[in-house]
Amino acid sequence: MLSCLLSRSLCQVVAEVNRRSYPTFGPAFRAFTTSGPQRGAEASDNGSVVTYSQLKSMLSNHDVQLFDVRNPDEYQAGRISSAVNIPYDDNIVFHCRSGNRSAKALDIARHLGFSRVRHYKGGYSEWEERERQ
Repeated sequence: MLSCLLSRSLCQVVAEVNRRSYPTFGPAFRAFTTSGPQRGAEASDNGSVVTYSQLKSMLSNHDVQLFDVRNPDEYQAGRISSAVNIPYDDNIVFHCRSGNRSAKALDIARHLGFSRVRHYKGGYSEWEERERQ
């Protein structure tokens, strides 16, 4: 049950950062897989469950970022194409261009109860500059 809650929280972080950073794009579709139990009626009541055909359509239209929150060995044994493996208990570092959006993601993740999260303050701009040196 904990893995299910944490994986949902990670997707909420990503969706919230995208919503705040890109309000003109409207709500973005986000999906994930989990090896934890489903939450039944509660999950389907709020529209947070996608069907196989919906997910298949989103993947073919490149209209989704799919997160697989299973352990790396499960991911290696078989995965949905295009899924990014982010185990729910991993050490997570957010980054963006300059550190502003990643700081927002960090705040949201901490608010949701993640403890092993940080952000790279310099962002891709600093990374790119230092890599050229």
